[in-house]
Order: sequence, then C-alpha cells, then structure tokens
Amino acid sequence: MHDDELLTVPDVMERLKLGRSTVYDLIRSRRLPSITIGRCRRIPARAVRAYITHELEAAA
Repeated sequence: MHDDELLTVPDVMERLKLGRSTVYDLIRSRRLPSITIGRCRRIPARAVRAYITHELEAAA
C-alpha cells in the first residue's frame, strides 16, 4: 500500500474487516478522511493507516 494510493470504500471494508455502513459512519464523523471525485468516494491509504494507528494508541 503506497502513501498516495486512493482506496475505494470496498477496499477499506476489506482491509479493516468492517461493513459498508461502518466505513461510511467513519467518513461521516470525519474519523476517516476521504475525498470525492465526481460521484466516487476515495480514501487515501495513509488515512487508513493513521486511523489504525490512532485506534491502537487509544486502546493502549
């Protein structure tokens, strides 16, 4: 996974093992940054890594 890679919602669902509505909830709550290109939602790979890091630190 490269820092500049843009992931789709299904990509994020697979990587985080979460459902579609949970991923959209994370996006809506701004806990997972995303961009919209046309009608397509994309999540930077670095944002997914940052989310995982933040959650791990919060759980420690």
